[in-house]
Amino acid sequence: MKSKKIIIYPNKILKEPTLKVEKIDKRIKDLIKEMKKIMIQNQGVGLAANQIGENLAIFIAFHNHRFYTFINPKIIQLSKKEEILEEGCLSLPNIWGQIKRSSWVKLSYQDLWEKNRKIKASGMLAQIIQHEVDHLNGELFIDKALEIYKIKPPNQNE
Repeated sequence: MKSKKIIIYPNKILKEPTLKVEKIDKRIKDLIKEMKKIMIQNQGVGLAANQIGENLAIFIAFHNHRFYTFINPKIIQLSKKEEILEEGCLSLPNIWGQIKRSSWVKLSYQDLWEKNRKIKASGMLAQIIQHEVDHLNGELFIDKALEIYKIKPPNQNE
C-alpha cells in the first residue's frame, strides 16, 4: 500500500459522503493500520478514511490511551443536552472553532471482525465520534462552527 497523507481542505473528497464497507478484508485492516500511524504522526485524536483519500465509512479514535475502530458507523441517538466545545481538524491546519456538540452519543458500528456493536460515549470521545461521523457524511466542523479562528503555526516567526 502506497504511503498516504492527510487530505487538506478544499479537496472535494472531504465534502462527499463515504461508501459503506462491504467486506472487512486484509486491505481494510491494512488501511486501518495505516490510519493509526498517520493519526499518531500528526498528533490527532481521530481520523476518517476520506481524510487520507479513501472514500470509505471508517474512522478511528484515540482516547484515554485506547484506539477505537469504527466501520460503517451510524449515530443512533444524541443527547438533547449540548455543549459548546473547541475543535480543530487535521484536514484544516491551524484553524480552530467553537462548535455545539451533544454531550453524549450512541453509535452502532462494525468492528474489525465484522461484528455489529454499539457504544455510548460521553465527553471527549463523544466529541471525536460526532466530528468523525460528520467527515464520513461529507461535513466539516467549519460548516457548523459558531466561530472560526486561525492560529499561528508553532515555530513561525513574524
